[in-house]
Parts: sequence; structure tokens; C-alpha cells
Amino acid sequence: MRALVVSDIHGNLQALEAVLAAAGEVDAVWNLGDTVGYGGNPNEVIALIRPLATVNVRGNHDRVCCGLTSSQGFNPVAAEAAKWTNRALTPENLEWLREMPKGPVLASERAMCAHGSPLHEDHYIVSMRDAWTPLQRMETEITFFGHTHVQGSFSQREHEWEEDRPQYSETHSGQQASIEVPVGTRHLVNPGSVGQPRDGDWRAGFAIYDDVLERITFWRVPYDVEGAQEAIRNAALPERLAGWLAVGR
Repeated sequence: MRALVVSDIHGNLQALEAVLAAAGEVDAVWNLGDTVGYGGNPNEVIALIRPLATVNVRGNHDRVCCGLTSSQGFNPVAAEAAKWTNRALTPENLEWLREMPKGPVLASERAMCAHGSPLHEDHYIVSMRDAWTPLQRMETEITFFGHTHVQGSFSQREHEWEEDRPQYSETHSGQQASIEVPVGTRHLVNPGSVGQPRDGDWRAGFAIYDDVLERITFWRVPYDVEGAQEAIRNAALPERLAGWLAVGR
């Protein structure tokens, strides 16, 4: 099986289109949440990802944008974007977001999908210190998660612990980096953000999981940033959201 793993699309249609084109033919699509929020094309993104995704889990922005929880914990920019998204979403798409399951969700025999930590959907995993307990307690050998918008992985191989951040030589074309995930090892894997990267690389991030090769390949692909920025400006969303896309912050 070859699964495309995406997270944190955040209403960025242009980035999602580029990811799907680069990934090519896959057997499954796993969506780790925050499908909407920030970006100017929430309905178009849902229309594209909904028929493709075989697994969906909700993100914190999904919950707020569809009205399940308040924006009290959001910064002012995120809160304003969530309010606009709630008004812009169709009734059908609002209901789809409300029915999206809380992670972790079983995706395959070896893999679960979550938005934040597999132990709590809103917890961030940004360091090995954050990853240590989830690696011990998660129900499968692999958990895919998002939420931080930072591509990378945390692994346990017997008594060895490893944190991996893909290193790319430049940021103007598509690039890949792989890790091996043999049976008997444990991994927390963040595919990166499709629509709002925050690791200093503006390109859309995603991952391909191949359970036959026992390998996860991280990808970064360029996309039409100006088109995504135009959608944000046309929606009269905060200018800061458009600016972030150009620098991956």
C-alpha cells in the first residue's frame, strides 16, 4: 500500500493541488486535520479532499471554524480567520467538519492518524521530550500527526532514540527525503503542513508511506503562492496570513 499523508491544509487550494499532482497515484489518502482556517478557499479545499481521503481526523481549527469550540484560545489573527471561515463554509461542509472524528484513528495495521499527540489531540509534539511518552504508549508502531506545521519524525529503535528533520539543499523545486520504518520500530511522523508551513520552507509539505518498502518519504513541492495570497486578500483576511506563505513562517 502507498498512502499519501497530508496535514494542515488550512484552506490553501493552490498548495493542495500541487501536492496531489506531485504525489501521483496512491492507494489511500490520510488527512490529519486543520483542513480549513487561515486560507481563502475552504469550500474548494473540502470539495477536493473529501472524496479522496480514506481517513480524516479533526484539527483544532476545524473544530473552531465549524462552531464546535470557541476561538478563545486563538491569537487575534487565527480567531478572525476562523470567524470568516465559519461564515464562508456551506452548510454541508460545516456538517462534514462537525462529524469529523477525533484522533487517533486507525489507518492501517501499523499506523494511526492524529492531529496533535496520539494521547491528546491538542498537544504539540515539537521535541523528543514531547515525543517520549507518546512513543511508549501509542497503540501502533507508527502514528502520523500534524499540528506543529514542522516536517520531521521521532523514532525509537530498541534502546536508541532519534529525531529527524529533513534537510533540503534549496527551495525552488520539488525535493524528497526518506526514513526507514522496519517492523519492530516505533515512529511519530509529521508530514509537514500543506498550506501553512512554519519551518522556514515555503513549499507545501507532505509524506508518502509505503508499507511494503517499510519507508516514509517526506516531500516539499513548490506551488502557486501568489494565487493563495490573492485568495486571502480577496476574502479580506489579515494581510499577515498572506505574508506568512512566502517565507514559511
